[in-house]
Amino acid sequence: MTTAVQLRNRYARDAVQTASPVRLVTMLYDRLARDIDNAQLAISVSDHAVAHNSLRHAQDIVAELSASLDVGSWSGGEGLQQLYTWLLEQLVAANLTKDGALLAPVREVVESLREAWHEAANAQAVGS
Repeated sequence: MTTAVQLRNRYARDAVQTASPVRLVTMLYDRLARDIDNAQLAISVSDHAVAHNSLRHAQDIVAELSASLDVGSWSGGEGLQQLYTWLLEQLVAANLTKDGALLAPVREVVESLREAWHEAANAQAVGS
């Protein structure tokens, strides 16, 4: 018998496997935003283990976004790379200090990037 968790995991796996590259990036940004929110909440209630795990996962996502960026493919590539470096530094600092105030500007930047990628994904879907 298949459980609800197994169904949810299968759905998530299938969604990732069938997503376009642009949609995959939006999924990463969605999860990054969720990790930051989870970490901020965990820090506010002094749940250091959850904060650490959420921030480590957020760091992994930013590292993946950074590694997959082709800096030379467009004029804004270098600036985005620098932004990823800053995001990673802030996430590490927030994790080391458990200072939720460091996450507010990070969340703001991530939300702007997330919205831009969602717009690009939607435009691509309409153009397909």
